[in-house]
Amino acid sequence: MKQILYQNGKIYTGNDKAKFVECVVAQGNLITYAGDLKGARSLLVNDHEVVDLAGALMLPGLSDNHVHFVSGGEYLGGLDLRPAKSTAEFKDRLKQYIAGKGKGEWITGGDWDHEAWEVKDLPTKEMIDDISPDNPVLISRFDGHIALANSLALKMAGIDASTPQPSGGEIKKNSKGEPTGVLVDLAMTLVSKLIPPASEKENEASLKRALNEAARLGLTMVHDITYRNDLKVYQKFERNNDLTCRIYTRLPIAEFRNLSNLGIENGFGSDMLKVGSLKAFADGSLGAASAWFFEGYAHDPGNKGLPMDIITNDSLRKWAIEADKAGLQLSIHAIGDRANSYILDMFAEIVSKNPDRDRRFRIEHAQHLRLEDIPKFKQYGVIASAQPYHCIDDGVWAHKRLGHERISSSYRFADLLKEGAHLCFGSDWSVAPLNPFLGIYAAVTRRTLDGKHPDGWIPDQKISVEEAVKGYTIANAYAAFMEDKLGTIEPGKYADLTVIDRDIFSIDPELIKETKVLRTVVNGVTVYKK
Repeated sequence: MKQILYQNGKIYTGNDKAKFVECVVAQGNLITYAGDLKGARSLLVNDHEVVDLAGALMLPGLSDNHVHFVSGGEYLGGLDLRPAKSTAEFKDRLKQYIAGKGKGEWITGGDWDHEAWEVKDLPTKEMIDDISPDNPVLISRFDGHIALANSLALKMAGIDASTPQPSGGEIKKNSKGEPTGVLVDLAMTLVSKLIPPASEKENEASLKRALNEAARLGLTMVHDITYRNDLKVYQKFERNNDLTCRIYTRLPIAEFRNLSNLGIENGFGSDMLKVGSLKAFADGSLGAASAWFFEGYAHDPGNKGLPMDIITNDSLRKWAIEADKAGLQLSIHAIGDRANSYILDMFAEIVSKNPDRDRRFRIEHAQHLRLEDIPKFKQYGVIASAQPYHCIDDGVWAHKRLGHERISSSYRFADLLKEGAHLCFGSDWSVAPLNPFLGIYAAVTRRTLDGKHPDGWIPDQKISVEEAVKGYTIANAYAAFMEDKLGTIEPGKYADLTVIDRDIFSIDPELIKETKVLRTVVNGVTVYKK
């Protein structure tokens, strides 16, 4: 195995004992040296390879704590309504896409954002029926918690004025009691269950697109929200040595007995593909007004959000206790302050009931927190698995949902770190861009996308560049039980490296979002080079 010497750049190790070094030596898939050139020369043999960093910054391989990886790859090759800034553009983009499809073919994807349109109201089926008479449509809002169905799709699903509201979801209706076409959270499944699943070939194509995108953006590992068909294609790619990014999977919690009955615990698998972590939803989203709060929404005081049916029927608590006892990791989506409080209390119950062990509970998103709940993250060993880009996106309109006083509870990154909590970062792709440097920029500046908060939205919660970088490196490695192998540049760890075109530690933070990746190395192999 040839030695590779990386030199002539600024190398941030993430190791507090030696944060910056002159060079790194890798051999095979491992880092064998990180230090000064004099020390490296004593280890190198004559035929080693030299990579000239040409003044670039090298970081430990970046990772993302929350992606929908295969569906993200599908999004790259499908309908994209996110750029639409008006209802007219929304309709025009959809019309053009449908024109390229056959009669009867389902129209899905979308990622539309009505908050970006001239009218901030949710769309209706009437907006799209005339351009989709022969195709059933179910297109999602970018947060994945609201979808718009056309009349044909509603008819196929048997949804009409008499359809009862499903537990954990809502069928939006107009003043006459007729469905508007908007479906919230679990109501979406009434239609989505009719959509034919993607073929294995289509999933493979989506995964390939996702892997290429991850490599281009400097990502060496992702923590995925994984379903059975996703896991199948991941295994095929791993067998064929085609995975160019490590995949840490989180399967639906309803699958936990399938894992526990086989004796599978967290961390099962290879260091390229791991299983044993579980995902569940406690509530919906802020944009859908289905995140679960103690108080009502500012624009709809009678609505406090939607706890999922597995909370209202107590299944989540029972499953979580049993799954934890089986050695599986729990990763729970919680947006609203009441959802976060409920999950923290549930984790406390598990700690009190089950034998002591290294659990590494995770709350995915942890967006809105009561101040009294923040210390509980450290107390019960709960990782706050957050996505900073949501902060600068939600910050444009969150006051409409919560009012100007309550939004101070949002994205408490600095408080979580101050209280000693583990805080890791990611994107929630394709809900938000996969680019980790947009996330670092968001965590450091908190400048909202509309430019109205130049000093930061809730500025006391800004964190340093180094803290943000650790959120994308060693903190994510810890959240995946892999901090002994990943997350810093040290001898004995995997040669997962990200090289970028600027020193994000010293430049104007506004320029961080323009960062470009020059090289991505996974397991010692360059998987992307600009």
